[in-house]
Amino acid sequence: MQAAVARSAQEIRDVNTRYHDITAADYDAKWGIDFGTVGQGQVLGKLHKLLDPALVAAGFAEALEVGAGTGYFGLNLLRAGVIGELACADISPGMLAALADNAARLGVDVGTAVADAEALPFDDQSFDLVFGHAVLHHLPHLKRAFAEIHRVLRPGGRIVFAGEPSRVGDLLARLPKRAAVIASPAWRALVGAAAAPANGAAHDDPEANDLERVVDIHAFAPRDLAELAGAAGFAEVTVRGEELTANWFGWFNRGLEASAHPQEIPVRWRNYAFRGYLALQRLDATVLEPRLPAAVFYNLLLSARRP
Repeated sequence: MQAAVARSAQEIRDVNTRYHDITAADYDAKWGIDFGTVGQGQVLGKLHKLLDPALVAAGFAEALEVGAGTGYFGLNLLRAGVIGELACADISPGMLAALADNAARLGVDVGTAVADAEALPFDDQSFDLVFGHAVLHHLPHLKRAFAEIHRVLRPGGRIVFAGEPSRVGDLLARLPKRAAVIASPAWRALVGAAAAPANGAAHDDPEANDLERVVDIHAFAPRDLAELAGAAGFAEVTVRGEELTANWFGWFNRGLEASAHPQEIPVRWRNYAFRGYLALQRLDATVLEPRLPAAVFYNLLLSARRP
């Protein structure tokens, strides 16, 4: 994962805004985001790894999603009845427009605000739950962001952040990515798919391909997240690891698919890749996550309580 050492905080924010604006329209399709039973099951599964099931069942009256993107986490929690009212903040207007479209299609009401996580436009003690998915590793000033999250959370409220890349897990993920590069010609021949354009563009807009390489600025050790939460005044801090075999399987398959023309990847392959990923998620959750240290997994999950 690249570090943006030559960029100022404002440049990091601008890069993230441009990249996520450009990619908002096809973001859900690229990452296989689901708002049905599968998506709700995945999001609820992450919450149950971090919070007491009774707390999840009781729900949260007012919640804020930071770095909400197209609404994967928040809309699924809203539809599952875990939260009553949802506010969504994101630095990218394009992502919030996509989120609003998703909410309208699903028939749910949300409030949205174009906002930097380091300067949230909400009153003190406004929410019972503040959460996010794959957002902290984009933020230039993490201490400031945690202070803001603490400010807008009510006493006794909870924070939950998932999908944050671990330092060791990110290094381990390079192995299946490299393996995919080696195997991709044979795989394309096997499934009968033509090669992707010579420039290997992941998006139609060439700017997106340049920005994608620099939007991620952090990878964490579990202690990093725990210390950030503790320094901001949170208690009952928990950091867990998530996804090992599922991550290797997913990155290997994404690497193969990126080498091919998208419209020529067989549906049967996509179904195999999706179902295999879900099966390995279950293996990780039931066998590996309880036994291995959090640092080796690709994703880190954080929860804490404001005293």
